[in-house]
Amino acid sequence: MEKEIFSIIGLMSGTSIDGVDAAWLETDGVSHVKPKGAFFVEYPDELRAQIRAVFGKRERNADIERDITLFQSDVVKLALKQWNAKPQEIDYIGFHGQTTFHDPANKLTVQLGDGALMSAQTGIKTIYDFRTADVMAGGQGAPFLPLYHQAVVRENKITKPVALLNIGGVANVTWVGAEQDNLLAFDTGPGNALMDDFMQIKFNEKHDENGTRARKGEADEALLNKWLVHPYFNARPPKSLDRDAWDVLKDVMNIRAEDALATLARYTVDSIVMASEWFPEEASAWYVTGGGRHNGYLMRKLEEALGVDVHAVEKLGFDGDALEAQGFAYLAARSVLKLPLSFPTTTGCPTPVTGGKLAA
Repeated sequence: MEKEIFSIIGLMSGTSIDGVDAAWLETDGVSHVKPKGAFFVEYPDELRAQIRAVFGKRERNADIERDITLFQSDVVKLALKQWNAKPQEIDYIGFHGQTTFHDPANKLTVQLGDGALMSAQTGIKTIYDFRTADVMAGGQGAPFLPLYHQAVVRENKITKPVALLNIGGVANVTWVGAEQDNLLAFDTGPGNALMDDFMQIKFNEKHDENGTRARKGEADEALLNKWLVHPYFNARPPKSLDRDAWDVLKDVMNIRAEDALATLARYTVDSIVMASEWFPEEASAWYVTGGGRHNGYLMRKLEEALGVDVHAVEKLGFDGDALEAQGFAYLAARSVLKLPLSFPTTTGCPTPVTGGKLAA
């Protein structure tokens, strides 16, 4: 029997809160993945500030949840217009929502997003709340894209073992081994969040464009040695992090900005290198997605430190800005089919867990 091919829009807004990625994907939720379009809209400054204000809060803020949902519903409408597509051509929306709190140890993760409201606004059935089932089952609730990463590796016939690294606010890695089900995934440590927060505080800018300032600085080895003894790095994966797990910015606020940024960049790089020591076998190459791949300084330091080829995921013909959104389109298909979204080697759940809720 031939597998059904779904046409799905995935929506992703990460902890870097820069905006919303929409990606149109054709997929069977297993082995077939065909990107059909990508679209990005920045968050307005006011909404970004509202979201930042509720980071770290356990309670759901109904007003902000509504604002996020209405904004992302508009993104879907704009994307359809951009792609010259009609809502009737789309089977489902995979709506991740905006993570504002993540505490898997206490079985709580909060992604603000109202699936029923989005379905009503767009006229498209919506899958949402992907992570809760995993967290309630005892998993970390993250990272959630390893299965899609594995499908991308399979589709492109990439030599394994290989690592796919996402550098967003937090950095996470998927290691894909040579055997079919050989998969390991976890959050490595800080991604862009510390560098971006420093730039926001010091210069009222969103990020250090291409690592220009960090490139002129010198990393503070004493600070790095202090930061890298954090117990998270020695914890066995799978494991996951909240965006604001790292209380280190206070250590760099009074040193030269370029040195501070070089030190924060190295913190991201060094924690990724430490994470690679957990791999069952060394990765032959790394492919990087997320905003961090635009930081030339970070990418160069990463390649130097790992000693293997490090490429942006575009080398495989995929859009690195859209990969996460594509991933949630893929997971939406798996949710509809009641297939697992997470496994013991990806989130630490005791047994494979499906998830997601349907709003029609």
